[in-house]
Order: sequence, then C-alpha cells, then structure tokens
Amino acid sequence: MATKLCGVFLLVVSIRACEGDLHFASYYGDHMVLQKSPERAVLWGYGPEGAQVTLTLSGPSKQNASVVTVTKGIWRVTLDPVEAGGPYNVTAAAQSGTATLMDVLFGDIWLCGGQSNMWLQTSKIFNASQELDLSAKYPHVRTFMAALNLSETEETDLIEVEIPWSVPPANVAQFSAVCWLFGRYLYETLQYPIGLVESCWGGTPVEVWSSPRALQRCGLHQTGNGPKDNSVLWNAMIHPLLNMTIKGAIWYQGEANAAYNQEKYNCSFPAMIDDWRMAFHQGSGGQTALDFPFGFVQLSTYEQGSESDAFPNIRWHQTADKGFVPNSRMKKTFMAVALDLPDATSPFGTIHPRDKQDVASRLTLGALAVAYNKKNVSFHGPFHKEIRSSPTSVNITYDQKVSVSPSKDIFEICCSGVQTPCGPESHWVAAPIMHWGPTTVQLSTSLCPLPGGVAALRYAWRDWPCEFKACPIYSASGILPAPPFIKDLSSSQRKPGT
Repeated sequence: MATKLCGVFLLVVSIRACEGDLHFASYYGDHMVLQKSPERAVLWGYGPEGAQVTLTLSGPSKQNASVVTVTKGIWRVTLDPVEAGGPYNVTAAAQSGTATLMDVLFGDIWLCGGQSNMWLQTSKIFNASQELDLSAKYPHVRTFMAALNLSETEETDLIEVEIPWSVPPANVAQFSAVCWLFGRYLYETLQYPIGLVESCWGGTPVEVWSSPRALQRCGLHQTGNGPKDNSVLWNAMIHPLLNMTIKGAIWYQGEANAAYNQEKYNCSFPAMIDDWRMAFHQGSGGQTALDFPFGFVQLSTYEQGSESDAFPNIRWHQTADKGFVPNSRMKKTFMAVALDLPDATSPFGTIHPRDKQDVASRLTLGALAVAYNKKNVSFHGPFHKEIRSSPTSVNITYDQKVSVSPSKDIFEICCSGVQTPCGPESHWVAAPIMHWGPTTVQLSTSLCPLPGGVAALRYAWRDWPCEFKACPIYSASGILPAPPFIKDLSSSQRKPGT
C-alpha cells in the first residue's frame, strides 16, 4: 500500500518532501482516470520556480503539447477535451527532469464522501467474497483513497494518500463498498471508464466537511476538537481536490448529526452541497459543472424499538424538509432511501448495515436519471401528491403506482385539539391501512380519541420503521421504498408543497 512520493509508491507517506522537484500533485498517478469530454481534465503539479514545463499526452488520440511556466512552485495545464477510453501516457517534462503517468484512462470521476457507512469496506459487506471475485472483471473502474488527515487551514494538496490509483482487484477489499459498487453498476450501463475518489472519515458531522463560508450561512460557529472541529476535513481532504475535474459526488453521512446540531442539518447539508459545487467549479477553472449532480444515502437504522426522533428528523432534514429530492432547494440531487435495509446482526454494529448492494443500486438509478438524463429510469419511491382527510379516514394519492402491504402502525396521525404544529410531544396514534388502489392508500382514523379530525400525518417516522425490505409502501416494481414524511393537515385539503 503506497502513496506517490516522487514517483515511488509508499503507503501513507507525506508528499511534502517532493515539493520543488518536478512531479504531479498527490492524486495523480499511474492507472488513474481523468474526466472525459465534454469537460476538460486539469493536471497540475510542482516544479522549480520559473521552469518551463511541457505536458504531452500520448495514446489513442493526439493533442498538441502544452507549455506552461512554474509559478510559486506550481504548474497547471487544462487539457483539450478527450473522449472516453485509453490507455494514455501523460508526461510532464522540464530541464530538471520528467514525470510520467502510465495507463491513464478517460471517463467519469465521482467523489465519494461522508462518514463510516461510506468508509465501510467491500471486505465487510454481505457476499464480500463474491464481490471481490467479480471486481477483477472491471479493470476500467479505478479507485483512489485519501488518507485521514486534519488541517486548521486550507491545504493545496493532500497531506497523504491511503490508496493510490489502483486497477481491480487490487485494493478493492479495503475500498468503500458503496463507492465501489456504485462505480461498478455505473460502468455496467455506461461501458466506459469510471474513476472513484474516496474521501471520508467515520463518526464525523457535516460541519467538518464544510467550509467556514458554508457554515456561516447557517449560523454555525467554531466548536469541538479533532475530527469534530469545524472545517478541518474540508481543509485537509476536500479543498486539495478542488482542481480536479469531476462528474459528480455521492455522500453517506448524517448519523453524527443526529445528536449534534440536528436542528441545523436542514440548512447545513444543502449549504455544503451548494458550496462544494461552487468551489469545485472555480477550482477546476469552470470545468466541473456549477450544478454537478450530488447523490446521497438517506439514513438507515440504528436502535430497534427506539422512541427517539433523532434519525427521523435527520432523514427529513436530508431533503431540506421537503421529503423528496430533487426539489426546489436541492436541485440536481438524488437520494437512496435505506430505512428498509436494517441489519440487526451486523458484527460492525446495527448502525453499519451490510447490504450495500441495494444502497449502491438505488444510488445508481438516481445517477442514471439525474446525472446522465437516462429516460424512463425510475429512481425514487412513491411520494404523496395529495392528502385528504375526513372524519373517518385519510386518503393519500401518490405520484406513481404503488405496491402496498397492510400495516397497522407505520402511518401515524396527530389528533386535532392539541397544540399545533404537531411535534414529538403531540398525541400520535396509529392509522391502519384499510384499503388501497393502484395509486392510493386509505387509512383509518378510528384510533384518534379527539373530535375534530386529524392535524397531521406521518409515515415511517421512527428509527427502525420496518424489517428488511418489509415496509408497506414501495414502487409498483417493489424495488424502491417510499421515503418517510411528516405532513401538517390542519388545512385538510392542502397539497404537498403548499
């Protein structure tokens, strides 16, 4: 296991000793993937001050050599667009020497961030041996992993590299399972190279991955120490990557915010996405899209039988309190609902469910629809488009055909006569499913002891709402679960979003 140090791979070794010699920045290396056309890949590195660096690309298609001058110890080249494929050799040459990247492919680069459920390695998931055996069949899905480092200031380059660019099956066992499977599934549809960049740290809140300007938008101030110190991972593990041209990002985080600035997550998470988009766009000289697609995993489960609203609240806040994405606050985003994938016997704790295949598959559907504009791709479960209440029932109309299993308690109603808006302290009672049709579900309000009807409705509003793939509402195919929601019905004819 090695990091690239002046052309030699030595795992998790500081790159800083190379500065002054002609070499590429830390996250360039043999076997890497660079962003394909129509975007233009950015290459940069270090060299003697004032030196003339000539960059050449040799492979299936030719490009004119680029000549740049080292300024403040750094050189930088933006390539002309290159179609998907390869392999290429990329050479930077100066009077003081040369540096060459071998076996470089062009494809799509996806950044994978978050906390321990993104970090959870492929060797630890269900069917790990089978997945690792399969990985050798995907040599065009390449992986790279940043090492865990903190910084109080914004770093220009990664302090260390954990896993250099690798060709499967090398290092897949130690790589993020969600990230790897997402890339593999994308490749199966797209059939061109995919580059995966993992930068995540277990147990970390969103604040450490956010720049100070993003946090200021949400009224968040400096708190904590170590990996919970605001912006320290933004500084060390995201800011150094900004010059890289990327296609998009996926994210699995939120558990750490269930008990840390929970009430701010509906601001801090969307603000982080907005800020990453702006920063990557600027850092790449406009090559990474200003609205690059961003996918995320909605929290799975933790404590069976828990009465806490912490996980339900974070799931809701992950959608900027809309319940679904993309939405007006979170454009060009996609979400994998995971509350129906609990793992009570996980040896890594229930907070780390081992079924990452379904998580990655749901993310991939979102990416194909949102990032790649594939038509007729169903990528989200049913969400209500109309809710009407009567003295005896609540009638829900969904935005698509549904597959329904009877349930007595996953829907809950807040009875009128209590203080509104309904909250955790309100009187919530079960609303059993009575009838359903192709796009409708009818609930009974018979358990509401107060006159005056229903003040609010919620669905799957608990930490562990159902057993494995056994929630009551799915898409007609039975593949995509309905996301949780909470809805004020004080105006019983109100439609969602109004």
